[in-house]
Amino acid sequence: MNNSQTAPSGTLPGPDTLLALAFPSDPQLSPDGKQVAFVLAQVEEEDRQRPDPDFARPRYRSHLWLSDGGAARQLTHGESGRGDSSPRWSPDGQTLAFVRSVGEVKAALMLLPLAQRGQAGGEARRVTHFKNGVSGLHWSPDGRYLAFFTGGDTEDKRDERGEARVITRPVYRANGADWLPERPAALWLYDVEADKLREWYAPEVGIGALAWWPDSRGALLVQSEDEWKASQWRQDVYDLPLPVADAPATPQKILDWNSAAHGLAPHPDGERFALIGRPAGKGNTEHAHLYLIENGQHRRLDTGHDHPVGDAVGGDCHVGAFPEAPRWLDGNTLLFSSTVRGSVGLFTAHIGGGVKAYDHDPQGVISAFTANEHGVALIRESATRFPEVELNGQRVTDLHARFPFPVREPQRVTFETELGEGEGWVLLPEGEQKVPALLNIHGGPHTDYGHGFTHEFQLMAACGYGVCYSNPRGSVGYGQAWVDAIHGRWGTVDAEDLLNFFDRCLDTVPRLDATKTAVMGGSYGGFMTNWITGHTTRFQAAITDRCISNLISFGGTSDIGLRFWDDELGLDFSRRADALKLWDLSPLQYVENVKTPTLIVHSVLDHRCPVEQAEQWYAALHKHQVPVRFVRFPEENHELSRSGRPDRRLTRLNEYFAWLERWL
Repeated sequence: MNNSQTAPSGTLPGPDTLLALAFPSDPQLSPDGKQVAFVLAQVEEEDRQRPDPDFARPRYRSHLWLSDGGAARQLTHGESGRGDSSPRWSPDGQTLAFVRSVGEVKAALMLLPLAQRGQAGGEARRVTHFKNGVSGLHWSPDGRYLAFFTGGDTEDKRDERGEARVITRPVYRANGADWLPERPAALWLYDVEADKLREWYAPEVGIGALAWWPDSRGALLVQSEDEWKASQWRQDVYDLPLPVADAPATPQKILDWNSAAHGLAPHPDGERFALIGRPAGKGNTEHAHLYLIENGQHRRLDTGHDHPVGDAVGGDCHVGAFPEAPRWLDGNTLLFSSTVRGSVGLFTAHIGGGVKAYDHDPQGVISAFTANEHGVALIRESATRFPEVELNGQRVTDLHARFPFPVREPQRVTFETELGEGEGWVLLPEGEQKVPALLNIHGGPHTDYGHGFTHEFQLMAACGYGVCYSNPRGSVGYGQAWVDAIHGRWGTVDAEDLLNFFDRCLDTVPRLDATKTAVMGGSYGGFMTNWITGHTTRFQAAITDRCISNLISFGGTSDIGLRFWDDELGLDFSRRADALKLWDLSPLQYVENVKTPTLIVHSVLDHRCPVEQAEQWYAALHKHQVPVRFVRFPEENHELSRSGRPDRRLTRLNEYFAWLERWL
């Protein structure tokens, strides 16, 4: 799409432009490095044969696509359910395993034989019929086994029957899952040649990550010793051998890590392995780094690289899985992704030390990748380019061509802090007229705004708003000191940076109208929206989405509450002295100062920032006679704005625009 194109005079795009988009995910490189299989989700009417003329039901439906370097082509055409996902190549490249939703079954394991050049060599064969579906497909390197997770056929009908729940575990609900099952998903094996299924390991505590050893003798697991340690994000690494006869396999701990870990990457020698994580004693504010584990000892591989491993840049066009586990290119070189300022690139870490840029565009984001010694498959995007799939440097999709209105180029705006220069951006509509200014605040707080593609921001600009967004202290990508700056003091230097940035935008961008302004954000951005409106009346409107208002109650209701404030603020909500400090940091304490008309948006099944946070803010605003509107979404969780059901995403955006139009 030509970014200089203009929309027809007198027309404005609307939230329904979201329905025109197709969302790529899960790029999987073939063993020979010559092909990529990926998932493409599109929005379709739930029942295309019998659409309801009075009530549209747009839903995501995904299929597998494949490319050998040319234009990608659709590989599967399943019509039932939510479609196909999780493509995984067999080691010989002759079979593609994937997951398909079939009728009432959430996800069935399927095998699709492939002929030459990735053409389907026959019909996909269904392997499993578990009522709870399967997930996490992993081929053994010798091609004999497929490992996967499943909850089997156990069905929880307590709510349906009106039965009581007896709870004894520290964490019993989770965002995206609601009530957790009595037992976590078990690990199963499918013997491909023998066409037999068997349980491999039934854990007491959920498995966080899995990777086969290169010789297929077994697998590495990330797991916590017990439920309490799991609630504290204290994990270790285990070696799980293959089962012998009918005896169950028993994992053996090989690394006492006692902290969060993921992204396992066994070394080709079959003795060592790498992981992404933080050493024991390091909390949520610490950058995740790369470590090589040898004989139970760890050594950091990305020493000197003062940026986190992985993609932390926000965007709202990510539907599906976005792999970013490190990959060995050879015995000495590990490929990984990293967030650097507002960008995400690929870098290599040498086993002897040293990090080098492999594929890093300072104005772009690589949001997913897989790789081997033969090549790289990835998804690349930028602030002005919709996510696209690439194979070995060749773009194989043209999804940006579907974008239904011209995109705008953001302009960079800087601000000064005690730690040096901060940065943000302003996205303006076409023309020269004055426009209302919107201060957008990201979540986290240890995430990042930057060069990812955001439909919502582009839509706001196209509809006549100036969109201002930045990375205050606490954001990642700018060094560990930048992140540490808000430890124990939310609502101080971070709020100062946000307002200083916004003032710089108003001072340096003449088109922004300082008399028509709004502040908005989600998650931590919702906390900060509440905090700011409790401390200033400068904004004419506010939108607080999946917010935090009461830090004390958050500790006992969030799925991360048992650990989060200890990490972020050094405070324990269950201790009186700390609770008093948490109340001082809670927006609710300052709600009597709020005068700004506020739209509250929250999802009922958000267990990350529970809906009770929004309910408290709503009730308090009513008590103080502040204009307020509360929009609650059923069945949705913390991810509504990024990957929620399409019709609900449209409702959310329509509510946003109606509120802005009313007050600005």
